[in-house]
Amino acid sequence: MTAAVGLVHDWLTGQRGGEHVLAAIARLAPRAPIYTLFHFPGSVSTEIESHPIVTSFLQRAPLLRQRYRHYLPLFPAAMRSLDTTPHRLLVSSSHCVAKSARRAPGGFHACYCHTPMRYAWDQRRAYFPAPRGPVGWLRERILDRLQAWDAATAGRVDLYLANSQFVAGRIRRYYGRASQVLAPPVATDFFQATGEARERFVLVVAALAPYKKVDVAIEACRRAGVPLVVVGDGPERARLQQAGGASTRFLARVGPQELRRLYSTALCYLQTGIEDFGIATVEALACGTPVLAYGAGGVLDIVESGREGLLIDDPGVESLACGIDKIQQMQFNPMDLRSRAEEFSAERFATRLKGYLRPFWPESEGELS
Repeated sequence: MTAAVGLVHDWLTGQRGGEHVLAAIARLAPRAPIYTLFHFPGSVSTEIESHPIVTSFLQRAPLLRQRYRHYLPLFPAAMRSLDTTPHRLLVSSSHCVAKSARRAPGGFHACYCHTPMRYAWDQRRAYFPAPRGPVGWLRERILDRLQAWDAATAGRVDLYLANSQFVAGRIRRYYGRASQVLAPPVATDFFQATGEARERFVLVVAALAPYKKVDVAIEACRRAGVPLVVVGDGPERARLQQAGGASTRFLARVGPQELRRLYSTALCYLQTGIEDFGIATVEALACGTPVLAYGAGGVLDIVESGREGLLIDDPGVESLACGIDKIQQMQFNPMDLRSRAEEFSAERFATRLKGYLRPFWPESEGELS
């Protein structure tokens, strides 16, 4: 018997913020299959992998693990190849193509939108260099077509759930659609202060990609004379390590207990890029650590400057260095920081998500309690 609820996610290659959202959605429908472009077994939680996982033709593509991003031009066709129409309710978790999944006639499609795809819209240069020569020209035409396709398929969604006011604005601007804001779930029950003494370092938790602006954090900490600890990995790792020097420590991967310890003992958590939301920001607050960030994007839903941290108007090195000096002189109540973080708990996410889905929940799936 086909499950009345189907879940859709762009791809399953690692357990990051989007996959934590998917897991929270999947708990509501334990029998639901998960449709995805491709899946690397063992890369996501056992909770997700306990569901039937249906992949597209890209699952058989050569060198997929090493080069899956190179298949971007085929992503729309690959999503179209997945037959998601047997389900009365589709719930997609999308930052790329999952929101284009086809619903059954008379069915309902709710999309949790992490963001409209950045590289097709306003952040191309953060992902790709300025076009030069035939290859650059071709890449721009592919991205233009991807942008047009993304806008054209926006109508396949009946209800958009945005992870922040910032993303709600992007959905309105690029898709012409209204959305409800539902912040993603954060494991505030796990991320709590360890009780260890503060140490003299600034913490960044981020993918090592250009748009995260970790290079700005490195230079700002150097000018402020404060060591920096960077947790994360990515294509910029070698360049950033060279730029960081002896005052910057890179940790590609840490376990959850060690990450909690780092959050709990840092002077502050530093966010230099513009985030769609900022799960790591909430994790830091849950551990009683204030946040220093550029005052734009999803952080505005989380941090009130002077209460949970310090928001600055200029994302440049000098402004951040001054911010590092200033936040060390400020006083914060760790319990106030934690109280703010608890507003983004997994329990609150589940309660609000059920409220949005309950009117469309198939009776055959049982009561959505």
